[in-house]
Amino acid sequence: MSREIDKHRRRFLKASGVSTAGLAGAAWLGACTRPKPAGSNRGGYSPSDRLRSFMEIRDEPVVVRQHLPEPVVIERIGIFRNGDHAFVRATSTDGAVGIAACRPDRLRNTQAIMASRVIPSLIGEDARDIEYLVDKVYLARSNYKWQGLAFWVAVAYVEIAVLDLLGRVAGQSIGDLLGGRVRDQVAIYYASGNRGNTAEEEVAYLQSLIDRSGAKAVKCRLGARMTYTEDSTRRDEALIPAARNGLGDDVTIYMDANGSYDVDMGIRIGRLLEEHGVAFFEEPCPFDYYEETRAVADALDIPIAGGEEESSMRQMMWLMDYDVHQVIQPDLLYFGGLTRSIKVARMAASIGIDCTAHISGSALGFLYMMQFASCVPNIGPFQEFKGNTDNVPVHSASSTLQPVNGLIDIPSEPGLGVEFDPEFIAKATEIT
Repeated sequence: MSREIDKHRRRFLKASGVSTAGLAGAAWLGACTRPKPAGSNRGGYSPSDRLRSFMEIRDEPVVVRQHLPEPVVIERIGIFRNGDHAFVRATSTDGAVGIAACRPDRLRNTQAIMASRVIPSLIGEDARDIEYLVDKVYLARSNYKWQGLAFWVAVAYVEIAVLDLLGRVAGQSIGDLLGGRVRDQVAIYYASGNRGNTAEEEVAYLQSLIDRSGAKAVKCRLGARMTYTEDSTRRDEALIPAARNGLGDDVTIYMDANGSYDVDMGIRIGRLLEEHGVAFFEEPCPFDYYEETRAVADALDIPIAGGEEESSMRQMMWLMDYDVHQVIQPDLLYFGGLTRSIKVARMAASIGIDCTAHISGSALGFLYMMQFASCVPNIGPFQEFKGNTDNVPVHSASSTLQPVNGLIDIPSEPGLGVEFDPEFIAKATEIT
């Protein structure tokens, strides 16, 4: 995978006499400050041409109204539980229904925000305006002061339920509703969450993931999550060559540090990843250490992936404008849903990089990923798959919802493309 290199910035670093290999501490901070965009001055601000184009993309519509000629008025939105499962249900004044299954622990922590700060702003509105209603919710009742993962997860679940409702009214899958399907299958990768095991044990586990699914790609963890130790570094330096040697050259390998490194260690590990043909290096530095991450990116050729913790549209635009990441990864829940994530994907496409959605797991996160992937051309070669590990009672007539030979069929029925067990829905209790 190639990435566009910011030639001007590299020349700036060289002209300053700074080695990208040795950037550390305060010494590299000033050297990495980007020159002001052309036309900027002390008395004013002029966005870069790239940022200006991102703002134009942000304002372009995502929802296709061709099959929705009449308003679809939202009458009510409820939050429900049935045992260990939870879901949001949106109902129109005409009786149409859309449902989004929720990760139970996420809902426990966000249901008050959803009920008091998100849902009231949507009642009585035309569901066809959902992408603009998301912006309205953000501004309503000073909700912008609540911006963060908890707020946007609450918005995302409501948005997905409304999109399922719209898809069912239109007789279209969510992928068709959000710009049109460009693919019917997704090539998947499995991600290991292991840390602390030996390199040999991890390679054996990765091979078991490949064997059970036919996946042609995997991802494993580096560092000690937001820090590193002597033990974790020894494991990293053993795991990287062991994974390549054990899995072979035909397997695509991704590696995720979850923000474990400083600049020097990020570069050191990154060069080892390059040596062994790893396809991308995810979150080498803590996710909000933007200049540090950019310093690592400048020193390496391997694409740097990240963005899963971001919830601000403007911050996503900044990360791409400043070439911090070469694979952008909005989380479909943490970032506030599908329409916002698709806008980021379109911005990424405009500068020639991939937008590979991050999945925060459990419930039907894998299904939301598939609908996103169905209508986004620049998703990259493989998508993370976690499956229906919570056994949410759904079925699809057009997909087994399981990978075969590393590929999974994307449901094509209206909305999310799945039907919930009617008895499961009927026995659920509303959270009031």
